[in-house]
Order: sequence, then C-alpha cells, then structure tokens
Amino acid sequence: MAEEKPNMPEEGLIKAPAFVLQEIGGIWTHFLREVSSMTWFIEQTFAESLERFREGRVPFRAGSFFRQAERAGVESIPLVALVSFFLGLTMALLTGYQLQRFGTERLIPGLVSIAFTRELGPLITGIMLAARIGAAFTAELGTMTVNEEVDAIEAMGIGPLRFLVAPRMLALLLLMPCLSTISNVAAILATSMISKAYFAIALPYFIDLVRDALLIRDIITGVFKSFLFGMLIAAIACYRGLSVKGGAAGVGTATTSSVVTAITVVIGVDTLYNIVYVNFFPT
Repeated sequence: MAEEKPNMPEEGLIKAPAFVLQEIGGIWTHFLREVSSMTWFIEQTFAESLERFREGRVPFRAGSFFRQAERAGVESIPLVALVSFFLGLTMALLTGYQLQRFGTERLIPGLVSIAFTRELGPLITGIMLAARIGAAFTAELGTMTVNEEVDAIEAMGIGPLRFLVAPRMLALLLLMPCLSTISNVAAILATSMISKAYFAIALPYFIDLVRDALLIRDIITGVFKSFLFGMLIAAIACYRGLSVKGGAAGVGTATTSSVVTAITVVIGVDTLYNIVYVNFFPT
C-alpha cells in the first residue's frame, strides 16, 4: 500500500496565522523601540542644554544657531512662498467655480484663509522643510558620524547633543511658525488675485471677508502645529544622522529614511491632532 503524503497546504495554512502575528509583533516592537529612542533623544538634548544654562554658560555658539536659522528659515522662504502661492491659486480657482454654481463665491476668501491658517500652511511647510532641511541635517551629521568627528567631539568633553543637535532643533522650532505665516500670506494673496480676476470680489471686500471668517483659535492652532512640526522634523533628522552605520552607503540610506519618516510623522501627527481637537474642542 502506498504511503499517504502529508497534507502540505493544510500545514501551511496552520502556520500562516502564527507567521503573520510574528511579523506584526516584530513591526510593532520596532515601532515602539523607535518611539522610545526618539523620546530619549529629545529629552537628552533638552537636558544637556538646560544643564549648561544652570551652570551659567550657553549650550552652543550663537553663530551656529544663526547659521542654521539662515539655512532653515531665510533660504526656505522662496520655496515655501512659491509653492503656497500656486497652491492658493489652484484652490481658490477650483473651489470658486464650484461655489459660483450656488451663488456663494463670497465664501472663497474665508474658505482658503481658514484652510491654510489652520491646516495647509503648517502641513505644506512641514513637508517641504522635511524634504529640504531634514535631508541636509541628516547628511551632515551622518557624514560627521562616519568620519568619527562626533566621537572626537565627545572625547573632548563636549556633549554632541547640545553642541550639534540643539542649535538645529532650536532653529527649526523658532523658524517654522514664521515660514508657516509666510505660506498663509502667499496663499491668501493668490486667493485675492483670483477673487478679483474671476469672481469680481474687490480687495477691500476680500479683506473684510477674511477678517470675518478667521478666528483667533484658527491662528493659534496653526502656530502650535508649526512649533510641533519643527521640533519633530529636526529631532528625526538629527537622530537619523547620529545613528548612521555602514559608511557612505549608510548616509544615503539614513537620509532617505529621514525624509520619509519625517513626512509620515508630520502627516500622522497632524491627523491625530485634528481628531483630538475636533472631539474636545468642537466648533
């Protein structure tokens, strides 16, 4: 009598759920490890800086801060303003044609101003800075790590977190709201042009509509988001840069990971913030 062959497909089906759960557990464990490492990284950066303040000394050179502020802020103004201007043009034009069908084109100024001040301004600015400045921070610190310059700084008794990370984080933290405001102004300016050219809304009337639509809470929400996004982008970029392994190839991998992670975190945090805000502070 021929021997019966084992039923391989059934064994595969039995093992598949366990394998899937194992993969999910591994991903979740890696995620929690990354979150805990990032939290420790931010906490240690602030702790080292505050320790220097308690000693009556500055944590980093003023020149280093102003250099990073110029890169992150001044040099980013054309990109942020240009992208926001064209996005405001497109948004005003498309929404205007839809609202015109119902005779409510006067809602265009308030719609675009609220959307950018509360949501799109900080979000678009965060995505652009994550791609432009976050990649630069990661590449710089990654190259220093590969060349053992960070180890040399630490051997000299200088804390690398407060010396290298703190000025970059502070620059993005303070400049992000300014860039977000520029984004809002550029988008509202573009909307005023579209409103005048296509929907016969004069500039004085446009300004009155924007003033009536915007609330203080909308402006505060956008500013708070900007501070939060700036800190997260800088922390992720610097953390990836100081964690580089594998030489020049590792620098490229870390830079790509930094940009992808920062953009994903900005969008995810923005979504969570909106959910919490709508539930606890309904309009």
